[in-house]
Amino acid sequence: MKFLIIGLGSMGKRRIRNLQFLRAGEIVAFEPREDRRKEGEEKYGIRAFGDIQEALSEKPDAIIVSTPPDRHHEYAMLAANSSKHFFVEASVISQGMEEIINACNGKNIVAAPSCTMRFHPAVRKIKELVDSGIIGKILTFTYHSGMYLPDWHPWEDYRTFYVSKRKTGACREIVPYELTWMVSVLGRVKEISGMRDKLTKLDTNIDDAYQILMKFENGMLGHMLVDVISRVPYRYLKLLSEEGVLTWEWGSGIRVYKARDKAWEEYLEEPGISVEGYDQKIKEEPYIEEMRRFIEAIKGGTPYPYTLEDDLAVLRVLESAEKSSDEGVHVRL
Repeated sequence: MKFLIIGLGSMGKRRIRNLQFLRAGEIVAFEPREDRRKEGEEKYGIRAFGDIQEALSEKPDAIIVSTPPDRHHEYAMLAANSSKHFFVEASVISQGMEEIINACNGKNIVAAPSCTMRFHPAVRKIKELVDSGIIGKILTFTYHSGMYLPDWHPWEDYRTFYVSKRKTGACREIVPYELTWMVSVLGRVKEISGMRDKLTKLDTNIDDAYQILMKFENGMLGHMLVDVISRVPYRYLKLLSEEGVLTWEWGSGIRVYKARDKAWEEYLEEPGISVEGYDQKIKEEPYIEEMRRFIEAIKGGTPYPYTLEDDLAVLRVLESAEKSSDEGVHVRL
């Protein structure tokens, strides 16, 4: 296969690594910045173009959209209108999504929005344990996802890329990024109440903390805190039922307490592959698996597990939380 990667920023380079790890085929790229084109060619041995039409003339089998989120729509539409299979990185903007969905209808193409955390080994284990009923029916939970904004890309000024823009802010992006896996484990969100604000002195115009209360279709109540304030990176989950507790601490593992046994069971996380420059808790395996599943779906194997419609539904949860915060109302989805 031949892949066209659009955008050679952090995620575009990651996708090159993923595809090369999988030995998936030839890779070409489109990137307006000359320095990034040069880096892609020298570091990864790919061909990179500064003109999108020249890149498309290479006749790729699939397109991977790794631009900032406010450019996703443009290139996803280009792929759909060209009847090309496409993968698009984590979304944060719903505008244009229905247009993309309509453009894909009736075409034999795979449209794969990113759902990286669904492929995280710990998330897969959590889903397996919850589905098995190991602690019975989950009644409530709390979840914290936090990281300090300047630590996201230590090699560049946080004020110079999309995470510091209001529409594509880091905290705003991470809310749906986390919800993508949470709804696969816990179900569909039915009601929501949210609060968001800028609390730090960081030189941005973004909200750096989201506090969200949710009620799910199965009656479960949950709380999620997402922030870009935490000087220590966190993902911490606690699921509660009348029969036990399930906890997950990112980088450490899962612990399950069964009330009837009055004992804990532990499922430790494997070391995994980490990349220099990123927090060592961030592993490559979920991204690699995501690409593998995209390729498998293109070849007619197991369908990709997350659709554009699924992604739009998650973005509606984000928007409902923001409406709740801005208007001081409780929102039903």
